[in-house]
Amino acid sequence: MAKKTGIYVCSGCGIGSSIDAGKLLDLARAANTGGPVRTSGAFCLEDARLIGRDIEQEGVDSVVIAACSPRVNTDIFGFPSVFVERVNIREQVAWSHPPNHEETQALSEDYLRMGIVRTQKSNPPKPYTEANERTVLVVGGGAAGLSAALSAARSGFGVVLVEKEGALGGYAAKLHKQFPKRPPYQELEDTDIATKISGVRSLPNVKVMTNAQVLEVSGEPGRFSVTIGENETTTQVTVGAIVLATGWRPAETQKYATYGLGKYPNVVTSMDLEAMAAKGMISRPSDRRPATRVAFLLCDGEGDDAHLPYGGNVSSLVALKQATYVRQQSADASAYIFYGDMQTPGQYEYFYKSVQADPGILLSQGQVRGVGEDHEQSVILEVSDTLMGGDIQIALDLLVLSTGMVPSTLDSEGALGLAYLQGKNVPTTRFGYADSHFICFPYETRRTGIYSAGAVRQAMDLAASTQDGRAASLKAIQSIEKSSAGQAVHPRVGDLSYPEFFMHKCTSCGRCTQECPFGALELNEKKNPVLNTNRCRRCGICMGACPVQIISFNDYSVDMLSSMIKAVEIPEGDDEKPRILALVCENDAYPALDMAGINRLQYPASVRVIPVRCLGSVNSILIADAVSRGFDGVALLGCKPGEDYQCHFIRGSELLETRMENVRETLGRLALEPERVKVMELAISESDRIPAMLEEFVGVIRQVGPNPMKGF
Repeated sequence: MAKKTGIYVCSGCGIGSSIDAGKLLDLARAANTGGPVRTSGAFCLEDARLIGRDIEQEGVDSVVIAACSPRVNTDIFGFPSVFVERVNIREQVAWSHPPNHEETQALSEDYLRMGIVRTQKSNPPKPYTEANERTVLVVGGGAAGLSAALSAARSGFGVVLVEKEGALGGYAAKLHKQFPKRPPYQELEDTDIATKISGVRSLPNVKVMTNAQVLEVSGEPGRFSVTIGENETTTQVTVGAIVLATGWRPAETQKYATYGLGKYPNVVTSMDLEAMAAKGMISRPSDRRPATRVAFLLCDGEGDDAHLPYGGNVSSLVALKQATYVRQQSADASAYIFYGDMQTPGQYEYFYKSVQADPGILLSQGQVRGVGEDHEQSVILEVSDTLMGGDIQIALDLLVLSTGMVPSTLDSEGALGLAYLQGKNVPTTRFGYADSHFICFPYETRRTGIYSAGAVRQAMDLAASTQDGRAASLKAIQSIEKSSAGQAVHPRVGDLSYPEFFMHKCTSCGRCTQECPFGALELNEKKNPVLNTNRCRRCGICMGACPVQIISFNDYSVDMLSSMIKAVEIPEGDDEKPRILALVCENDAYPALDMAGINRLQYPASVRVIPVRCLGSVNSILIADAVSRGFDGVALLGCKPGEDYQCHFIRGSELLETRMENVRETLGRLALEPERVKVMELAISESDRIPAMLEEFVGVIRQVGPNPMKGF
C-alpha cells in the first residue's frame, strides 16, 4: 500500500476555466495522503520535474495526477519507481461538460476521490521473471515458415524448424511461376523458394528437422517444452515462442463432383495444372495431347458457397496466371476465365489489366449450368448469365477448377498437440483459420506466444506469405522479450501485473479456467486453478468469472473497484441529480469517451466513469455494490461482439451478457427495476453516439425514479 501519495492538479488546457481547481486542492489536502499537494498550469511541460523531484527527494511512493487522459503524455508521466494514477479531468470533465456548473464541479471532485482511493488500494506490480529461452520454434517449412526462420535467425535468435515432409518448400516448391511483384506488374516471375531454403540451411543457429512432427507443446511463453517426433525418434526442445506456418491443403475434390472432377479425365484442379506447367507441357490427361482450349472456373458463384464459406483473391490471381501459362505454351491457344467476382487487390490490378489486353484470353462473369463430355472426351461447358449477352456452350481440351485453400489446422489431434486444459489445437475462426483478432492483432492466435503466418492465417499468395512469416517472427521475438521482463503482450503491452489467487476460499468451480480466453489457467490435483503467468494477457476475465472473488491483481481488484464506487458522493433528496455508474472498456469505449471530449461533445454530468480492463472482468458484485450504494443506474459500455467485430480479449463482452442473468437476479432480490442496468455496445469510432446514448439512459432512469436505497 502507498504510504506517501503526492497529488498534482493541473489547471491548463481549459481545466482551470471550467472547474474550481482550488476546491480540488482542498479535497486533496483533506485526504491526508502524506505527500505534497501541488497545482500547475502545465505539469506536462517544465513542471513535470516537480513530480520527479518529490519522488526522489520527498519519498513520494505513489502519484495522483488530475489532468489529461491517461491515454496521452504517457512518456512524461511515466515514473517507473512509483504507482501513478491518472485522473481524467480534461477530456472527460472540462471538455465534455458545461464550464463552472455545479454538476461539472461535483464530477471532477468525485473523479479525484476515486483516483485517491484507487491509489490507496493498489500496489506497484512486481514483475514475474525467470530465465527464458531465446529460441523460436517454426512449424512448417513453406514460404511463410522459411521467411519466419530467416527473420528470427538473422535477428540473433535460435530457430528450430519442423517440416512434416521430407523436403522444405511446401506448396511454393511446386509452383511453376509466381505473380509479378515488381513494376510494371505484367511478367510472371520465378519463385525464389530455393534461395530461401539454402539461406535457412546455411545459418548455424537454425536446426532443420524434416519428416518431423510436433507431438506436444506444454509450458508458457519463454519456456515452452516441445516434443518433436522425427524419423521414429523423439526429441525434446525448449523454446521461447512459436510460429505456426503449417500452410494449406486443397479442398476435398469430391465436393466438386458436379463440375465433373473425378468423373471426366480432362477436368483438373489448379494444382494439377501447376504441376503440368512445371513439367513443361499443359496437356489433356486423357490422351496427352497439348491443351489449346482451356477454361478456368473460380467456383465462387452463388451455388458454390457450400464448398468454401469464404472467398479471397488468390483463386482469381491463380486463374490469371495459369491462363498466361496456356497462352505462353501456344500462340494459337485460347483461355477462358469464368468468375462470380474477380479480386485483384493493390498493384495486382496492373497484372489483371495486362491479362485483359491479351486477345487470346476471355474473361467473363457467369453461372455454370452444366459440365459434360463428348465422344472425343472434350469437356462441354455450359455457362449462363455471361457478359457476352446470354448462355454459351464451349468445347474444351481442359477445364481447370479452383478448389480453394483450406487452412491446415483442422485435424483431430491439433497442429501442435497443446497440453492445455482447453484443448490440443489453437482456437480458430469460424472458417478454420488460426487467427485471434482480425482487426487489431494480425498474426495473433488465442494462445499467447504462438503466432500464425501464411495460409494457415488466411488465404494468401506466395509474396504475402513471405511477408507474413517475417511479421510473425517479429511478434514471436517481441513475446520472448516481453516475457523475459515479466511484461504482458498485446493489448496490455508492458503490463507487469498478473492475477493472484486466495486459495483458502476457492470452491474449485473451474469457471476461471474455462472462461480464460487464452488458456492461461490449468487445474492441479485439487481442482484449483494454476496460473501460467506468461500466457496471461492481464484482461481480468478470471476475476469477473470468480463467484467468491478470490482473484485480484496488485493494481486491479474487485475490492479496489468497489472502493472507487463507494468514494462517489451520492446526493440525497434531489431528484434532479441522478447518479449513473459507467463501467467502461478501456480498449474501445474509454477512448471513444476521450474523443467525444476532444470534439467538445457534451453528455450528462451525472455519469461517473470507471475504466475496466474488459467488460468480461466485471464481477456482478460490483453492480450490486453500486445499486446498494445508491447509484440510480449502471451502464456497461463495451466492445461489439459478433462476426464483424470482436472484443480485444476475444469474448469478454459475450461473457458479460451471460453474467447479466446474475445481475438481474440481484436486482430482483433488492426489489429494483431491471432497467437500472444496461449493457451498451460502442466501437472506438463511435464517439458521436455517446451523448444521445447516455442521454437516453439517463432519461430512462428519470422515468424509473430515484434509487430507493439512497441513504442506507
